[in-house]
Amino acid sequence: MKRSDSLPWLAVGGVMAATLLAFLYAPTEQVQGNIQRILYVHVPAAWLAYLAFIIVAVASILVLARRHDWQRFDRIASASAELGVVFTTILLALGSIWGRRVWGAWWVWDARLTSTLVLWLIYIGYLVFRAMSPPGERRARLSAVIGIVGAVDIPVIHFAVTWWRTLHPGAIAPMPGGSTIPAAMTITLLVSLVAFTVLFAVLLTTRIRLAEAADRVESLEALEPARV
Repeated sequence: MKRSDSLPWLAVGGVMAATLLAFLYAPTEQVQGNIQRILYVHVPAAWLAYLAFIIVAVASILVLARRHDWQRFDRIASASAELGVVFTTILLALGSIWGRRVWGAWWVWDARLTSTLVLWLIYIGYLVFRAMSPPGERRARLSAVIGIVGAVDIPVIHFAVTWWRTLHPGAIAPMPGGSTIPAAMTITLLVSLVAFTVLFAVLLTTRIRLAEAADRVESLEALEPARV
């Protein structure tokens, strides 16, 4: 079996292992209770939302910079934006469920939550624009501008808890100088981060390949002589 063929199975196995660790290995948080376990998906979703839109920004810059192979980077940007919207949706949904239990409200206009919602709306707009515009270099370049502008919101989201007074908790991942959470929680969180990152890589690669196949089909249809 090729390494590329084993990655999907590795991703599935990793997510299953992370799920078992979250429910059977990680201890119950004393204050929040079992609702805290939602963070083993919420935190990886936040990381992958960041990663997806950073990829969109980098690929978008290359769309504008590369005149000859912009199609390749446009496919990467589009595929990553789709996954970014998916993981940001998961992030917001799980955050709302957690907030309802811990804060007593499904939504608060907290700086981090609001800036995350803004990011989600920007990339929903990105995908809507692509869906409503005819394919081609013009669409790719205008989409690239939206993708680059949207990525500016990422540092705002990340540093919101530092720059403003917010309800959202700060970083919970283990940092140099000592972890603030038990070892079992740290291990579970790290396994979840790795597992979902592998899953993201598999989904991104698959989506890019599908886009490449669709482009090849369109090229063949364009070359086919018109039938009377």
